[in-house]
Amino acid sequence: MTATLHDVARAAGVSIKTVSNVINNYPHVRVTTRERVEAAIDQLQYRPNQAARSLRSGRADMIGLIVPDLRNPYFAELADDVMRAARARGFSVLIEQFDADRESELAALRGARRRGLDGVLYSVLSLGEDDAELLDEVGMPMVLLGERIFHSAHDHVTMRNTEAAQAATAHLLRGGRSRIVALGSHPGEVVGSAGLRLRGYEAAIEAAGLTVDPALVVPVDRWHRIDGAEAMRAVLDAGLAFDGVVAFNDSIALGAMRVMLERGVTIPDDVALIGFDDLDETRYSLPALTTIDPGRSEIARVAVDLLVDRIVGDDGDAPREIRAEFRLIERESTSR
Repeated sequence: MTATLHDVARAAGVSIKTVSNVINNYPHVRVTTRERVEAAIDQLQYRPNQAARSLRSGRADMIGLIVPDLRNPYFAELADDVMRAARARGFSVLIEQFDADRESELAALRGARRRGLDGVLYSVLSLGEDDAELLDEVGMPMVLLGERIFHSAHDHVTMRNTEAAQAATAHLLRGGRSRIVALGSHPGEVVGSAGLRLRGYEAAIEAAGLTVDPALVVPVDRWHRIDGAEAMRAVLDAGLAFDGVVAFNDSIALGAMRVMLERGVTIPDDVALIGFDDLDETRYSLPALTTIDPGRSEIARVAVDLLVDRIVGDDGDAPREIRAEFRLIERESTSR
């Protein structure tokens, strides 16, 4: 027979209210008591009645995550981090992705209104400051991710793109590299990830007393492995002299790495290579890829906490803007 709340309480030797507090992740429960209740839940394979909980609370205990492209491993790993963080707060996650165009993004945003969600985490791609009022039409708590639409009526969590790219470039400069390719620029972009990371690259080059060579700034439209590979083939075919590469994400770096190795370029002896995102696979590339950990897990946890606080009414005052801390993780691709 299906276990009930009473069964769990009896097995754990606590009240039904205590079991409910554990299930709803209330903070004021002793660690030993929480562990006892969780053990009883596992033993009895108890599953809360979600429909009944929703009727009592007036919530679905479901949040949305709207992201550009799950084929980009960064967003796939972000989704995993978000689901783990949400589960710890008693919420499930519905994931919606959109294509790299404005209409697809707006359709995903409008769809959030129809799904009965309690709130949304939204990684903005094509919208800008002038579109801030569109976010208010969604009519539910929202936390923004990414580099766009700051100073809106919504909480915003993002990474330190410029500072992290500057640290990545400075790392190669300290290793004696002076002809460093910036792989992944989007010409004319100012606000997005590519524009901000290019700014950090340029700041590091200039701080070292060098001049930014436009020939070393290489555009890459989409940030997938195939795009990094094609961009690196073009660089090598052009005979461009370089001894370092700052790739604007790990996927670009891994694609570029494959092409360089195919062409007989030794990493890091001939060319030092650093990526950005700290994807799980970068630990297992050969050589293992030096990269920037932009604080993805922190971004997910903080964003979920902010959103849940808004949902349950513990929403504080003005909207909050938070930038996660980053770490440079040195591995074989830059270590001689």
